[in-house]
Amino acid sequence: MSATRTQVYFSEEQRRRIDAAAAAQGVTLAEIVRRAVDAYLRSGVDASPALDATFGVDPGATVPSRNEWDRG
Repeated sequence: MSATRTQVYFSEEQRRRIDAAAAAQGVTLAEIVRRAVDAYLRSGVDASPALDATFGVDPGATVPSRNEWDRG
């Protein structure tokens, strides 16, 4: 499989649930995310209205510096 590395931010709750699903299924976090993206893309949902409605909704949002990232 050819892959492109992508960084995604999850809330603590999302990460906890993804980790639990990965452990239960015996797969990696990345595999859980790939499966979820594949399911979403197969669904044919048009995300444009949601993206348009929320674009820039939090202009004050900050991203932690790389030094603060938990690589666990």
